[in-house]
Amino acid sequence: MFKNKKLLITGGTGSFGNAVLNRFLETDIGEIRIFSRDEKKQDDMRNSLKNNKVKFYIGDVRDYNSIEKAMRGVDYVFHAAALKQVPSCEFFPLEAAKTNVFGTQNTIDAAVANRVKRIICLSTDKAAYPINAMGISKALMEKVAVAASRNIEDDATTVCLTRYGNVMASRGSVIPLFVDQIKNGLPLTVTDPNMTRFLMSLEDAVDLVLFAFEHGQQGDLFVNKAPASTIGDLAEAVRNIFKAENEIKVIGTRHGEKLYETLCTREEMLKAIDMGDFYRIPADNRDLNYSRYFSEGTPDISQIEDYHSHNTQQLSADALRQTLLNLEYIKDELQHA
Repeated sequence: MFKNKKLLITGGTGSFGNAVLNRFLETDIGEIRIFSRDEKKQDDMRNSLKNNKVKFYIGDVRDYNSIEKAMRGVDYVFHAAALKQVPSCEFFPLEAAKTNVFGTQNTIDAAVANRVKRIICLSTDKAAYPINAMGISKALMEKVAVAASRNIEDDATTVCLTRYGNVMASRGSVIPLFVDQIKNGLPLTVTDPNMTRFLMSLEDAVDLVLFAFEHGQQGDLFVNKAPASTIGDLAEAVRNIFKAENEIKVIGTRHGEKLYETLCTREEMLKAIDMGDFYRIPADNRDLNYSRYFSEGTPDISQIEDYHSHNTQQLSADALRQTLLNLEYIKDELQHA
């Protein structure tokens, strides 16, 4: 599928971008373009990789002209550029909209204009039943992508979405925070020990991207099934791995946090197609002729439950410890401890 093809990764210097890049570098792909606005991270990546297959483009998805130029001649796109930090987006919701919503529209428009074969847009569990600005902007991003998929006249470009839970040890996530607190002799700060979160590795995230590239149809949303744990158990597991005695301090829920996260709403589960390790949620392709839907209902939605981090598989203490020990980040930190 990717032999001698060109792939563009927006937000390519972030955690997701790096993971996708590393996986694709192992294939016979022809060229990978890294598009981001951070010249320092691009320079670090360039010097680290020293790989002629990787090309670097400075730009911002908010600027159509910059993303359109980077898109020329590209076959596939993975769109990971976003504002992702919940507290930052709470204080600057318009900035979240500019990047996550309008930036996505620019990226899709540029892909369609250049007849890119397939574009996969990255979303988040916070887009399901959103309560914070980041989740709301990502939910609207999903709507923008699905709406765009309906209006591509000759289907030259396929637009799909992937939705993730928490990616363990990604930049800005809680595991690196706990490790830093242990190293500095500080209490491990837990918002609510009973709060649950999905736990995915970066490898799981890339598997989902590849699955979407291979199987996605116009407007599809793909979700991978993932285990979860409580934040309290996660803090205990990290402390145990590093043989630390730091206090675990409960500080209370922060801006825009939920008790649990949802990967598929019950409305989506109504039409979700179970594909083994993944759910495929086809786009709602009803048109503006609303009148006929008054007499064409759906099955009793009250009989269906959404798929969330409280009702998925909960990792035992031993399973959680082993999951963390398999992370490259944890292995590296233990070597330097």
